Amino acid sequence: MNSMIVHSERVKTMESVGGDRRTDRRYKIQLDLRWKLIRRRRVLDNGVGQTVDFSSGGVLFDAGRPLPVGLNVELAITWPVLLHDQAPLQLIVSGRIVRCTANRMAIEMAQHEFRTLGASADQRLAAGAAARTSSAFLPTGTNGTSFGKYR
Repeated sequence: MNSMIVHSERVKTMESVGGDRRTDRRYKIQLDLRWKLIRRRRVLDNGVGQTVDFSSGGVLFDAGRPLPVGLNVELAITWPVLLHDQAPLQLIVSGRIVRCTANRMAIEMAQHEFRTLGASADQRLAAGAAARTSSAFLPTGTNGTSFGKYR
């Protein structure tokens, strides 16, 4: 009976070692990205792809072709949410390629930051028209001064 318990414990230990040993939770989200392969501060290659999943420690992405393990890569990931419902965002991730399986690269994240993208011409025109329209309706005092702080 005692040997059954020991065997059961060994099986549990082996199963836990063989399973997913990542410490960070992974999120399966497909987002478009641009990648740059970097070595000694020089861009060796670049392309487009999609994320497969990511966590706070790394990103798995499809680069469209195999990339060399050990080199640094920078990803510019198109973020699906606008800043203040107006400005498009990118998540910029820098890291090292730690694994390559077919066209999928796993990188260990060294640094990340959000950056805003410039607004398109259509967005700038719409924002300008909205600003002109809203300022035309600000109340004015009897001497023509504006009560609003934006005029």
